[in-house]
Amino acid sequence: MSTTPLPPPGCPAHGLGPDGLQRLYGVEAERDPMHLYEKLRAEHGAVAPVLVHGDLPAWLVLGHNENLEVARNSSRFARDPRVWRAVQEGEVVPEEHALGPLVTWWPVINFNDGPVFERLRSAVLESLQRFDRRGIRRYVMRFAHQLIDEFVATGRADLVAEFSTQLPMLVMTQLIGAPDEHGPKLVRAVPDMLEGSDTALASDEYVTTMLYQLVENKKAARGHDLTSWLLDHPAELTDVEVLAHVRVVLVAAYATTANLIANTLRMVLTDPRFRANLSGGRMTLPDALEQVLWDQPPINTVLGRWATADTVLGGQEIKRGDMLLLSLAAGNVDPEIRPDLSQSVHGNRSHLAFSAGAHECPGQDIGRAIADTGIEVLLARLPDIELTVDDSELSRRGTLMSQQLVELPVAFTPKRAGAAPAAPPAPGPMPFPTPATAVHVAPPPRTRQLWPWLGRLFRRR
Repeated sequence: MSTTPLPPPGCPAHGLGPDGLQRLYGVEAERDPMHLYEKLRAEHGAVAPVLVHGDLPAWLVLGHNENLEVARNSSRFARDPRVWRAVQEGEVVPEEHALGPLVTWWPVINFNDGPVFERLRSAVLESLQRFDRRGIRRYVMRFAHQLIDEFVATGRADLVAEFSTQLPMLVMTQLIGAPDEHGPKLVRAVPDMLEGSDTALASDEYVTTMLYQLVENKKAARGHDLTSWLLDHPAELTDVEVLAHVRVVLVAAYATTANLIANTLRMVLTDPRFRANLSGGRMTLPDALEQVLWDQPPINTVLGRWATADTVLGGQEIKRGDMLLLSLAAGNVDPEIRPDLSQSVHGNRSHLAFSAGAHECPGQDIGRAIADTGIEVLLARLPDIELTVDDSELSRRGTLMSQQLVELPVAFTPKRAGAAPAAPPAPGPMPFPTPATAVHVAPPPRTRQLWPWLGRLFRRR
């Protein structure tokens, strides 16, 4: 973790707000969120009153059972931000505000409940379920070998920059039906968009325009891909809804799967339990992935549930319109269900890494397949791979929502690129329309305003 010292009490960046409530932003929260969760648990129990960006009041749900209670009961805890009391009282959070993406309603599955949500989720979930796991594995093998070939002859690599951040996007490009040439461009554009860099606006514009063109071309020539299946789904999504949900899946899958791959590789390379067990054959890689999903889930906190009526949760009196944040990472280490964190959790998938209830992540099996297969290929190609720095020297950056490894430097015996057997061709999308048959249209007007919230949802501030 970063070794940046904490500012003294009273400094605006310190953890406590003017009314004494704990801030969930700033140096303390970003440096060591797990320590902060445990401090709050010790003081308040399973549900803690906190302040989020701008010192806005909210409740942080820390208990495992309490997380499940909120996630599984949309009648008491809505996903629609219009329920928030601040909104009903006329307060407007600016789009530029850190909470803007989380409290601004849009007609996508993230911000709906009831019939609208059911219609949209059925289209997304049923379309994602049409992918064959073996077909996904072939895509992952193909791109994992390509990425490894780029650095295998050097004997050194940064597995964050050169592997974990690239592999998910290359695979997802194929799954949404985009042509191959967009893969490397999306590998650069999506992370840039999420980082909020000086070129983030241009990257966001590129992603939206590319997806707009993709939808238009798929209307002319369907393929074996997510975009085509959403267009054809009986839920009859509009073109804008198709574009929005392809974008949701693309960006969310990238952000979470890249984090999952990096965290799993780190544990495989540094934790004696995994290193010994994997080499000895007593623990499978899927078992290791599940352990990581318990101990270091890709998403720490899901921001945005709102109480639909006065209620009691974890001994706290929650008022109608109050905002709640689901701390998945804290729930996973709740002493009520895991009194001994040193114990492995083989075969236990009751973690909260993908949330729960109706809004549980619909693409979790695809994320697992990408991470599992990609790491499997890497370890097979580079069996003597070793971390070149001590685990304590690895740093992370992020926000309340997630923490990401900055780098994962490794060394191994150099090998000849392309020495591994070529991956079998991946059955998948039909060829993208050729220039002669493609439908060429102008980019949508004001693309920046179409779905700006999603990029900022993961943005590190």
